[in-house]
Amino acid sequence: MSRAFVKDADENPGNALPEIPLSEHPNYVTPHGLELLRQRLAAAQARRDELKAGEDALSQQSELAAVERALRWLTTRTSSAIEIDLAQQPRDRVAFGAHVIVDSAEGERSYRIVGEDEADAEHGLVSYVSPLARALIGARIGEEVIWHRPAGDLTVEVIAIDYGDDT
Repeated sequence: MSRAFVKDADENPGNALPEIPLSEHPNYVTPHGLELLRQRLAAAQARRDELKAGEDALSQQSELAAVERALRWLTTRTSSAIEIDLAQQPRDRVAFGAHVIVDSAEGERSYRIVGEDEADAEHGLVSYVSPLARALIGARIGEEVIWHRPAGDLTVEVIAIDYGDDT
């Protein structure tokens, strides 16, 4: 049979993993966030090397494809990172990298404004493009801002701002 009538699995675009989407926003990162990206990149490179050196490369082909896709994304995110020097941030108002304590009808809460890749709402790390961060950026201690949420708007008062260490 002629090769012209055989479709290799590698050539089937339906089997290809779609690329991980890249944000349209500038890739601002804290020093800690940049270190986390570099660690993830190094771990993905090590995993790719393990998979390529493995004896059963055919059975690991799908994992290798996923790791290589992650590597492309991590390489792009790391190389496009814009590290923000927290020592240069204004101390009298909320800006990128700030630890902010707010008070509202729901009680006192603490947040840190970080880059998109470092965000983890469960741990109080909010992306600088999130509705909460957008409401807080530029606010000073004692000011109230309105946080537009799907659950309804919430007025929050800035109680404290700190740029402390980057952990």
